[in-house]
Amino acid sequence: MDTQLTWYGQSAFKIVTPGGKVLLVDPWLSNPVFKNAKDEIAGLKDVDLILITHGHSDHVGDAVEIGKKTNAKLVATFDLADAMVKHVGYPADQAQADTIGHFGGELTLLDDEVRVAFVRAHHGSGIAADDRMGLRHGGSPGGFVITIRGGPTIYHTGDTDLFSDMALLSRFHKIDVMLVCIGDHFTMGPARAAEAVKLVAPRTAIPMHYATFPILTGTPEAFERELNQRDAKAELRVMRIGETISLGAGH
Repeated sequence: MDTQLTWYGQSAFKIVTPGGKVLLVDPWLSNPVFKNAKDEIAGLKDVDLILITHGHSDHVGDAVEIGKKTNAKLVATFDLADAMVKHVGYPADQAQADTIGHFGGELTLLDDEVRVAFVRAHHGSGIAADDRMGLRHGGSPGGFVITIRGGPTIYHTGDTDLFSDMALLSRFHKIDVMLVCIGDHFTMGPARAAEAVKLVAPRTAIPMHYATFPILTGTPEAFERELNQRDAKAELRVMRIGETISLGAGH
C-alpha cells in the first residue's frame, strides 16, 4: 500500500503509512472549511500519533478530544507537550519522553516505521488555556520532517516565514513532499513560500494554511506563478478539502 495523505483544511493532515499506522498533524478538523468534521472525528478509531507544530488553537485543534478517544501519543517539543498537558488536558501518559523531543533531534517511532525530526519555524506558539488568562507559553514553534519506511519523506512547515536555514534541510533529508503554508498575513504568502520551496527543493509542493478565513489571502494560483518565476523545480499539487491522495516511495 502507498502512503495516503488526507488534507482537512488549514494545516491539518492525516498520514496513513504503508503499514497502516495513522498520524495526524495539527488536527484542527473542526475548521470552517471542512464540513464533515463531526463524522470524521467520530470515525477516527485508531490514531497512533498526533503531531503538533505549535500551540495556536488552529493547530492544536481537536487534538485533545482525538487523543483521549484513540490513545494516540503526542509528538511535540518538550515545552509544548508540557503546556498541552497542563493547560488543555492532553493525557499525560500519552505525552512521555519516547515521543517528545526538541529541535535538532529525531525520533524513531512505531517499530521503526516512522522517523520524526524536529525543525524550526519562525512564528509564535502561545497556547490558549481554559482559564481566560490569555495565551500561555507553548515553547518555540516548529515544523516536522516525517520519514516513512517504504514511503516518502514529508516536510510540514508549520506556520512560518521564509528563512535561509530552510536550505539546510536538504543536506540531511531528501524531501519528497513539502506541505507549505501560503496564506500570508500570519505566515509566508505565495512569493516567500515559493522561495522556501526553492531552498528546500522537494519533489512535490502542496500548499496549506490558506482560504480558511478571508484574511488568509494567498492562493494556489499566485503560488504557482511565483514558483514559475523562480524556476522552482517542484511539482505543484493542490489538494481539495477532504481529499485523500496516494504518495509514492521516497528518493
